Amino acid sequence: MSKVKKGVRLENISKIYLDPKTKKAFKAVDNINLTIAPGEFVTLLGPSGCGKTTTLRMIAGFESPDEGEIYLGDTPINALTPNMRDTAMVFQSYALFPHMTIFDNVAYGLKLRKLPKNEIRQKVFDMLDLVGLEGMENRYTNQLSGGQQQRVALARALVVEPGVLLFDEPLSNLDAKLRVQMRTEIRRIQQALGITAIYVTHDQSEAMAISDNIILMKKGVIAQMGTPTEIYYHPNSEFVADFIGECNFLKGPISKVGTGEACVNITGVDVPVATDKAVKVGDEGEIVLRPEAIVIGDTGLLPCKVELSCFMGSYQNYHVRVGDTLVKITDNCPISKKVFNVGDSACISFDKICAHLL
Repeated sequence: MSKVKKGVRLENISKIYLDPKTKKAFKAVDNINLTIAPGEFVTLLGPSGCGKTTTLRMIAGFESPDEGEIYLGDTPINALTPNMRDTAMVFQSYALFPHMTIFDNVAYGLKLRKLPKNEIRQKVFDMLDLVGLEGMENRYTNQLSGGQQQRVALARALVVEPGVLLFDEPLSNLDAKLRVQMRTEIRRIQQALGITAIYVTHDQSEAMAISDNIILMKKGVIAQMGTPTEIYYHPNSEFVADFIGECNFLKGPISKVGTGEACVNITGVDVPVATDKAVKVGDEGEIVLRPEAIVIGDTGLLPCKVELSCFMGSYQNYHVRVGDTLVKITDNCPISKKVFNVGDSACISFDKICAHLL
């Protein structure tokens, strides 16, 4: 598969639709510039209507951009039909042929390319082995579970050895446990083959688990792109912070500025935060703080009042009030710690490196 490994480049891509109600034009995708390296697994993430699926469909050729150019490797592909592009799509609905066996479903693209029968047979069996469906080639799709059908769809897309593999919310029809299993399988296969993959989802945990890089979209534009770690710990806006996992926002004026850190005054307490941003005393500061980064105890940095205390097995879930701000806490392994009850007074603390200044 390494011989067909290709990157994708989008230059000033826009897609304009007409709103059926207002009859006004709007940009579903607005001047996107994006470079995806060969062999990279990239996820387009965002809420419904953010433009992620439209972007994927333009790469696949099912939609045409109204502005800009799409490149596959160094080749412009705007004018190419979907079947002429070196891509393959795995759909949300699987799109399998119910009257065909698994073998014939997977072999379909190879037969269209008129490959010799013995070569088709070898490629199909190799691919069924890769996706864990060996020995099932003579079954029909209605004899398979949802997860097995998704594996057939994946095998059918991979067997033609595309330069880029595209995923349109492929796991949304599966139950929660099977989704976790299948996303792990997809990532394993992608890494084994070294193929470039572009994956669309609205599920942030799915994106975090499988991606080399995440492109978080909002209203047709890229809100932030980076590794899962970068986006989780260093969001560039409230939208990004809130979309990627749970978070708390603590606001107050910047009270001190030092080398590599600043202090935000929260309820009269100077709270240190590691930052390389150019801020000055008196600026409005906003700290992003993940629930698992907070320690609750009898003593600490900020006093609080417990409003919710709920045992969740592996962690104790707290809601506490710091001044006028509700703060959520995930306190792991509570069996070895003091558990605070509703109405208790307590304090919260956190390492300054775990707090991010917006």
